Amino acid sequence: MKRYIQPILVAVLMVFFIVGSGWGFLVHRTIHQLAVYELPDPVRSFFYRNMENLVNNAPRPDIRRNEDSTEAPRHFIDFEMYGADAAHKMPMDWQKAIQLYSKDSLLKYGYVPYHIIYIQGKLTQAFKMKNKDSILFYAADLGHYIGDIHVPLHTTVNYDGQLSNQKGLHSLWESMIPEIEIGNYRLYSAHQAVYLKNPSDAIWKVARASFNMVPEMLAKEKEVSAAFTEEEKYRVQIRRGRESKTYTSAFAKAYAASLKNSINDRLIQSADMIANFWYTAWVDAGKPDLSGIGGQLTEQEKKQLETELSAFKKNELIQQQLLISKKQTENSNN
Repeated sequence: MKRYIQPILVAVLMVFFIVGSGWGFLVHRTIHQLAVYELPDPVRSFFYRNMENLVNNAPRPDIRRNEDSTEAPRHFIDFEMYGADAAHKMPMDWQKAIQLYSKDSLLKYGYVPYHIIYIQGKLTQAFKMKNKDSILFYAADLGHYIGDIHVPLHTTVNYDGQLSNQKGLHSLWESMIPEIEIGNYRLYSAHQAVYLKNPSDAIWKVARASFNMVPEMLAKEKEVSAAFTEEEKYRVQIRRGRESKTYTSAFAKAYAASLKNSINDRLIQSADMIANFWYTAWVDAGKPDLSGIGGQLTEQEKKQLETELSAFKKNELIQQQLLISKKQTENSNN
């Protein structure tokens, strides 16, 4: 999720956040699990033994926004507010960005690429210190922010389609559609974590790619909307005495079909990049031995990991009831 939405607006915006899922929950948890499978040994053993922790805490930065007023701008960057072609012209270095735009502007219009590099440094230091709690804390947070920067609407001032009469597009793309379609998604990647010589360059490429996707996202929504009446597009409900509008499943499915595999692709690319950043932090820390802080698998855990890796490679995590985020969603609905 990108911005904090005032409670009074929840009733009139199509905000799927209220049901506790979405890119901030279901998908964030999913990509953290997939990223663990993409790591090489021995670092994978440590992350696998602590995978429940990582998956459960994947949404933590979104939850933290409700208590920490400084949290929100760490999740997005409004490129248009930094000038023409800012996605390509902004300096990758935080201090240079402050000199060029001022810290106040960065705090107002978002700075997620810079924050990712900052948290990467924190994770690297945690690895050096072999501090288990810190490693897990920063790894979960880092994965969250990397996931956010893969969402196109986290890179534009028109973050909810509110400037183009498409309000609610944010939650539709990152929340409602994945909830509906995840059973049809490819939740497998042949990617194996690689060392990033220049993490800043890698994450800025992601940010630019996300920003470049925005025009098509907006255009496709209008294109699909032309085939729907107002009643077919929206579902009206009364919640807490207020009328609220949400997209219908029929519209969400039609819009998803128009986007083809783009949401699924960004999900997988998020997992790939998270694995790269986790691995890079471990390497930069000197490849510390993590066996002494819970990084040694038992024979039973090795067998279970092999079972999960096999299901992962066959794209059968959901079918075999091994996707933690999906099990959590099902349990919450029971």
